Amino acid sequence: MLGVSWGIFLLIAVLGMGKGLQNGTLKGFDGWATNSMFIWTMRTSMPFEGFKRGRRINFHNADIDAIKQHIEGVEIVAPRLQLGGWRGSNNIVYKNKTGAFNVYGDIPEILQIEAMRIIDGRFHHHRDLRDANKVCVIGTKVRNVLFDGTDPIGEYIKIQGVYFRVVGVFEPKASSDMGESKDAAIYIPFSTFQKAFNSLDMVHWFSITGEPGAQVSEIQDEVKLLMAKRLKVDPKDPMAFGSWNMQEMFQQMNMLFIAIAGLGWFVGILTLIAGVIGVSNIMMVIIKERTKEIGIRRSIGATPGNITGQIVLEAITLTFVAGAFGLMAGIALLELVNSLELEGDFFASPEVDLSVALVALSVLIFSGLIAGYIPARKALRINTVDALRAE
Repeated sequence: MLGVSWGIFLLIAVLGMGKGLQNGTLKGFDGWATNSMFIWTMRTSMPFEGFKRGRRINFHNADIDAIKQHIEGVEIVAPRLQLGGWRGSNNIVYKNKTGAFNVYGDIPEILQIEAMRIIDGRFHHHRDLRDANKVCVIGTKVRNVLFDGTDPIGEYIKIQGVYFRVVGVFEPKASSDMGESKDAAIYIPFSTFQKAFNSLDMVHWFSITGEPGAQVSEIQDEVKLLMAKRLKVDPKDPMAFGSWNMQEMFQQMNMLFIAIAGLGWFVGILTLIAGVIGVSNIMMVIIKERTKEIGIRRSIGATPGNITGQIVLEAITLTFVAGAFGLMAGIALLELVNSLELEGDFFASPEVDLSVALVALSVLIFSGLIAGYIPARKALRINTVDALRAE
């Protein structure tokens, strides 16, 4: 019984902790478009068509429509500019306060790709993009540093000598910032960025999502080939473009969680089998001790079904009671972990689904049948006369 109880306990505990790991990790993807990819330019590492290696390349505005027209399966193409380059930070001024923050130039569709929640005001929209309005949306950290708790909506901040009116405040939706401090960022319209910071006809990188069912890895390869052709880069150059495939990362995470669940079932079932074997052996001993009783019952008319039913029922009862204790202990452990609030970026709310509990219950009943069936068959093979003579 202890073996059966321990097997179910391990099963529930491992599956529950695996679910907690899954919940915590997937919080990092909350709000992000998991069917997305990101591509940016770097320096070439191979000469091509008369151009030397080490050439710095940039995307252009015309590449936006080129990707939409020539790459199948693309849903959103969001160009981006970043002041100061990757991980660059800039001194932002509001009255007598300054702070170093990332500044991005984006289109409104970026909200469908990146994980952010507008908590005050609004995000910039297509009218701002069309008119190149000098507006901006700031993160909560920017608000706290520059405005010290006061309402920033309608106020002006200065970015490299250019004033922008604050129209909204956002906070990150996901627990993971994908390598950047998202709450310490400022978003301005893409067209405004190009005019204000001398970046006309320039795109630093693209955020691209695929249509439902599209393979982002295929889109990524096709975009690289298209951009290599348009920018006159050797298509085999491994350093010309950098990229990040969110769909691939998300699928890898899901495969990891499936493997963890499989490990939990494997360990739990093996331990349960060991317990069931123990129960079956005990039932064999019980039958040997009750040989005379079985003979008496057979002699007064007990059918094979009566004998089999009694032995199987006893085995099921043993395994079910033991399994129920293991099940309750496993659930109690998960509830204890939940009550301690041991949450982080990679762990949150360990739990087991009702379907898992029902499957575990079914496994218990089936295990009891197995544990009782073999001893029951042995009991039926006992000769009635021999059983009556047993001491």
